Amino acid sequence: MLQLYFHPFACSLAARIALMEADVAARYHLVHLWKKTVVDDGGDFRSVSTKGAVPVLVLEDGATLTENAAILQYIADRRPDLGLAPRPGEPLRYRLQEWLSFIGCEIHKAFLFPTFWYADDAAKAAARQRIGSTLAVASAHLDGNPYLVGDRFTVADGYLAWALLLMPRAGIDLAPWPALSAFLARIQARPQVAAAIAIERQVFKAMARESA
Repeated sequence: MLQLYFHPFACSLAARIALMEADVAARYHLVHLWKKTVVDDGGDFRSVSTKGAVPVLVLEDGATLTENAAILQYIADRRPDLGLAPRPGEPLRYRLQEWLSFIGCEIHKAFLFPTFWYADDAAKAAARQRIGSTLAVASAHLDGNPYLVGDRFTVADGYLAWALLLMPRAGIDLAPWPALSAFLARIQARPQVAAAIAIERQVFKAMARESA
């Protein structure tokens, strides 16, 4: 069985969404990112992945896979019949990779990472100034397109939905980009997406109670 190491509402939520959309069974291990520990056994998370970051997907043979772009495509390819990613070699597969890269580099790492992790106010302010033009790119594409790739939900949509879900917490109101707000509402209305978010919300609340 696959194993996913996650932290609630970290970018590993995109992998949980993918697993649930694909109906692929997995064991989930909660990680305390600040302490770098695996909560269920107290082990050192860096012994699972030296990167010390989620998500980490452990495969059936014990090999580990990291980075959202790789993990999401791996999960999608477990169930090619569902179309969570275009099949390898198809032109739209490269569009999927294009969007996964854009979300990961321009939204996730360029904005959400510094906003939530950096203590320097100037760095956070600079990130907020840049994010408007980045979100405008996704908004323009989604104005008239229901999904990022083709005419159906893919793992890239789950990744973007996670990022947009965190925007208000990072000090960004999505109101200037109604196409993004509509997209997020549309993706959150999917039963498996809603269920994944609900699970992580419960875990987040439990962690908050324990640390209070």
